[in-house]
Parts: sequence; C-alpha cells; structure tokens
Amino acid sequence: MTGIGAGRLRLLALCFVLAFTSIGLRLVDMATAGQRSAATTPRGVEEGIELRRAAIHDRNGELLASNIVTLSVIGDPLLMNDPEAAAIALARVLDGVNAAELNARFARGGRFAWVKRQISPAEQAAVLELGLPGIGFELGERRVYPRGREAAHVLGFVGIDNQGLAGIEYGLDEELRGGAALDKPDLALSLDRRIQRIAHAATEAGVDRFAAQGACTIVLDILTRELLALVSLPDYDPNHAERASSEARRNRCTADVYELGSLFKVVSTGMALESGDVSIYDRFDATESLRIGRHQIRDFRGHQRWLSLPEVFAFSSNIGTVKMTFAAGGSEAQKPFLDTLGLFSRPILEVPETTRPLVQERWPDIVSATVSYGHGISVSPLQFTEAVASLVGDGKRLPATFLRRDPDDLRALLDEAPTVVSERTIKDLRWLMWLTVERGTGANGGVRGYLVGGKTGTADKATGNRRGYDGRAVISSFVGVFPADAPRYAVLSVLDEPKGDADTWGFRTGGWTAAPVVSRIIAQAGPVLGVPKKAPEIEAAFADKLQVMPVMNGRTRRMEDGFAAASLTR
Repeated sequence: MTGIGAGRLRLLALCFVLAFTSIGLRLVDMATAGQRSAATTPRGVEEGIELRRAAIHDRNGELLASNIVTLSVIGDPLLMNDPEAAAIALARVLDGVNAAELNARFARGGRFAWVKRQISPAEQAAVLELGLPGIGFELGERRVYPRGREAAHVLGFVGIDNQGLAGIEYGLDEELRGGAALDKPDLALSLDRRIQRIAHAATEAGVDRFAAQGACTIVLDILTRELLALVSLPDYDPNHAERASSEARRNRCTADVYELGSLFKVVSTGMALESGDVSIYDRFDATESLRIGRHQIRDFRGHQRWLSLPEVFAFSSNIGTVKMTFAAGGSEAQKPFLDTLGLFSRPILEVPETTRPLVQERWPDIVSATVSYGHGISVSPLQFTEAVASLVGDGKRLPATFLRRDPDDLRALLDEAPTVVSERTIKDLRWLMWLTVERGTGANGGVRGYLVGGKTGTADKATGNRRGYDGRAVISSFVGVFPADAPRYAVLSVLDEPKGDADTWGFRTGGWTAAPVVSRIIAQAGPVLGVPKKAPEIEAAFADKLQVMPVMNGRTRRMEDGFAAASLTR
C-alpha cells in the first residue's frame, strides 16, 4: 500500500471516530437533559397523576373542606454534584430545613429524597435560583378548611399525605379518597353552617362568661336525626392541627361521657310513665330526705312537701324521682328501658371519636336510685340528645348522623326502628318540659315568641378515682326542644366546671349557666330554620292542662303556688 493510500485510510478512520464520538456525546447530553427535566418538572405533571380528595360541604352547599395544589422540593442524590453543599444551600433558603439532617437523607443513597414538603411560592423561586442539579419539585394536595375552627371536631383533619386522621376526614376516609374514581362526588353533611356558627358563638360566650373549663353543644333535627351543629370547646384550627393540644382535639360531645345529673330525669320520667304503673296525676312524698341503706338522698333547695309528678319534674326533685322510679318497678324496668334507648351501647356515628357509656356492673337499689337522677351512669352528650329525640319526637330509636338523609331512606329506617315509648308518654313529656321552662328550674331557657320545653341538669363532677366526686366542681347542662307542642329541634348544652357570677347570685347550676346558652341559640336559629312563632291557642291549650293551687313550702314555711296536671293527654 502506498503512503498516500495509508494516509487516506487513517483520515477515514479518524472521521468515523469523530462521528461516533459526536453521536455518543449527543446521546449523553440527551440523557442528562432528560434527567435534569425529571428533577425540575413537578412529578404530578409529568406522570399525569391527578390526586384528589373529595370536598366537604354543609347541607346548603357551603364549602367546609377542600384542596389546594401544593409543591414540594425533592432530590435525586445520584444526580447531585455535591450533596453536602446542596444540603447547606437548600437549608439557607427553606425555612425549617436542617442542613445536617438533609445531608444525612441524601447520604442514604437511592434516587429519591424529600427536601421539604408544601413550600411557598417564594421558597420555590429561591430553590430555582440556586440551580442545583438533582433538585426538583413534586405536585401534591393540601387540605384546607375555609371556616377554620368553627366545625373542627366534626370535620377533623388530615395528615401531610392527605390521609384522614380525625373526625369525618377519618371516619369517611375511604369515601373521601379520589383514587381511581376521580369523578367521585363531593360529600354533603347534615351540618348547617349557619346553625353551627350560631351555636359556636353562643357556646363560646357561655364558656367565657362562666369561666368554664370546656363545653359541648349539639343541635339535632328530631324529625330526621340529622346533626345540624356540634360544638366542642376548647377547639382548634384544623388547618394547623399539629399545633393543637390533645385537650383541644378532644370531642367532648361524642368521645367524653358525663354524669349528667337531673337532665337524666327526662329518661326516668319517660320510663315511669311508659311502665303504666305511674301516672302524670300521681303524687310523691318529698317532705324528708330518703335513706337507702347507708346512703341519704336529698333535694337541692327542696320544697319539703308532697309533690305532684309535674312538680317532681319541674322542680327537679331527686327524692320524688327515686320514688317514682321504684313505683315503676325499679331496676327491673329501668335497665331494659335504658338499653332500648341505646344508653348502654357505644354510639354509631360517622366519626371515630365515640366512647362506650360507663355503666355499673352491679345494680342494687342505691344504683337504681342514683341513676334515676343522673349519677352512677355516664353517657356522651350525643347519646343523651338521641334519647331525648326518641322520647319527645316520634317514639322511635334512631341513631343521629352527620350525613344528609334521603327522605325515602329515612322512611325505611323509621319503619325498622324499635319503638321506645307510646304517643301518650310523648305528649306527657312534651308538656312536662314546657312546664319546666314555664314554672320550674328552666325559666332561663325560655325564648320570647317560641314555645320551648326543657330540662336542667347539675351534677357534681366525678374525679375519676376512688374519692368519687369533687364537691367544688360541677357539670351543668340544659336540653331544650322547640316548638314544645311538636318538637322539631333539640338543643343541648353542657358546661364543664362553670362558675356563677353576680347575675346568677353565684349559682352555677344548669338553669343559670347552660340554659341561657340554649336560649340564645334557639332565639337566633329559630328564624333561620323557619320555625313559626308560637300560636296563642296552642300555648293556651298547654296552660289549660295546668291546675294551680296554694300550698305551704315545708322548707321556707311560706305559701307558694303548687301545681298538678288537670285533664291531660288521656
């Protein structure tokens, strides 16, 4: 081969080498460009992933919980030139990021590491300005609650990965998750945001005025058993649930159980009347305290005379209630009745924060006596409200719900629901609750323009240990129903350790502290709910069933108005 031929061959070979080198460099550049794009383009966009959690609305369509798109910073350690330097640079521009901890995550190897989740637009711009290889972004969702703490214990909250951790968010987590069903409809609750706002403001005002440790308020539609409002105080902002204390996250309406004191006399009187052994025309001797074994039962500011059954209820006589309970069969009638009302069982509800009632294992006469006036048994405010709805509503036991009920579904549920009391007992209880507001301990629960029925309750607070009760602290409560002649709504408020003030003459009982809370709610919620004002003829019919006569108060030795039932609902 000549020198010229060999030179040509060498030149041709060099051209091939240069060509393949150029192709190789281009392939490398394309590959690294793809990797850089993958690191800087939000993963949710590139992969076409649409994460979605259904929004939550109230019964009128007002938004209670929704989602916003968020951006998180991620890293691919294998693409980083200097992971340690990258960690230091990122920590300078991202609030809350520790350089050493971040470098440790990078050092674990792998192709993925979280840098910071849910960053602000300013932080995104700062990261982009750094221009670090191997650093990118990922799209995600963040749950937001536009009403803040107003319905915190109903809605609950989610974790950083949008998984439900409390309240409806947890209880109905599967229904709220989008997953493959991206067309899943939003969730409509039974809650009415207007009523929730009213109840929250009134309860908060009550807590502030009476310096209570906490409170619970429930507004229940008696007809449908839909919960229109539920307030538990103290509360928290579900947008920042991580900042809330465990005390603030407690749902006092569903997860706590209380001895509700004389509030329980609604149940005991219903049981006695339903037994057929006690009549609304009966009278009971309350002249002296009642002794059962070594225990003595007294009345608070008792009248120390014979009391008609309406007086026993309206004056909230412990002595009269115990005698009435024993006249109706004692524990043999009492226990099955409470069980039928669901007061021995854990409530069924769409939130996980529920607790089984605390019930005595043994049931001697003293337990039967104390349970009749609300001591020795602890139930949640929710359960008691359900019981009241059964006793003064349709007589059926039907659990409450946080979801809107379809009318057809409601009819089917009521057809299958067990009957607790008869229409006769229902009418008698409605009248007795009206009488309690009209002439008894519940006067502060009255509302001008509405026919309201109610019952007060005050119980020494249980200490949770063998010492029994703290005589310095009480649980005060009031349940109101309206309109009293055909109750559509029940409102219960419970105050934990309220203190009396000058306007209550120092009294901290339910009639002085909890009743004004319920009165304020009914006064504001009634017009919103379209409840008509009381008709004079209905109020007159209630009054006509009352027989008033002068009697001697055995404690004060002064004459007072006594009353009894005239011709009632027989």
